[in-house]
Parts: sequence; structure tokens; C-alpha cells
Amino acid sequence: MLNLILFGKPGSGKGTQATFLKNKYDLVHISTGDVFRKNIKTETELGLKAKVYAEKGELVPDEITVSMLENEIELNLPSNGFIFDGFPRTIYQANEMNKILSKHKLVLTATVALDVSDNLLKDRLLKRGKISGRADDQSEDKILTRLNEYRKKTEPLIQYYQKMNKFYSVSGVGDIDEISSRLVDLIQKF
Repeated sequence: MLNLILFGKPGSGKGTQATFLKNKYDLVHISTGDVFRKNIKTETELGLKAKVYAEKGELVPDEITVSMLENEIELNLPSNGFIFDGFPRTIYQANEMNKILSKHKLVLTATVALDVSDNLLKDRLLKRGKISGRADDQSEDKILTRLNEYRKKTEPLIQYYQKMNKFYSVSGVGDIDEISSRLVDLIQKF
């Protein structure tokens, strides 16, 4: 069973590569963004709470995120494995994820980061915002807020997973197929 965390800054290509890996390895793709949007659209209690933070470009508090993601994992058991896209984002979430995985007798295979510079990410997100209409991708201020939030809350996870010997980095620069190929080369080593 393959259980992966795809890690990276907003706009690094996590969603695109997670979809590729999901199809290649028959994994359940759990995207924090998709789970948030589903809960917000259906106006669940957790979704309404998350909406306030998302509209400001801020990370949703851990307790809300963990509850949503645990529900999503449980809805998709049994499976051939999971690919988590955008979760965990904090040390607290990582600890909670370990508990959730352990509870369901699942083991994390690896955390893989897509490495892309901030300048390239800003350009990618602004272009994506024009095409998708996503409000949090259309404002340079919101993009910078998201990147700063990532640095403060998410980058500490690099050391967390390095200590567990579960952290790997892949260049997220280039065309989609090149990045996908790098990921497959890495995953074949597990």
C-alpha cells in the first residue's frame, strides 16, 4: 500500500501531480482544497467555519482541517492507498495524521515536496486566477499572504519528516510530464 503526502507551496503543482499519481497507482486523492470546497459548498458546520479563513487567504485552523480530513479518510476505506495534497500543513496536523493513520492501520510511505521558487509561483497563481476565477489566486496580496502563511506554519514540517526519514524533494519546475517522471522515478525506490 502506498500512502503519500504531496507537499509544496500554493501553485507548486500539487493538485496536478496528485491527480497523475492517483491514476497511475490507483490511490484515493484527498485534497485539502477539494475537501474545503465540498464542505463550504454544502454548507456543513465545518465548511462555514473554513470559509471565513479561506476568503482572507489564511490557513484554516488545524482542528477544522483535521476533522474534515479524518471524515474523508474514513469515507474512502478500504483503498489501495492515499495521496494527501495540502495536508498536513502544520506539526499539529502531522501528529494528528499519524494518529489517524495508526487508528486505521495505515503507514505513511513518504512525503514528497515539489520545489518551486516564490517568483515562479506568484506568476503561476496569477495566471491560474485569470483562468479559474479563484479569488485567492487573483490578488497578489492574497498570494503573498498564502506564501507567508506557508513559510511560518508549513515549512517546519520539512524537519519533522526528515527526522522520520520520510521527506523527499523533487523539482516542480518544467513541464507537467517532466515533473511526473521525476515523481515516478522517486516512488519506484520505495
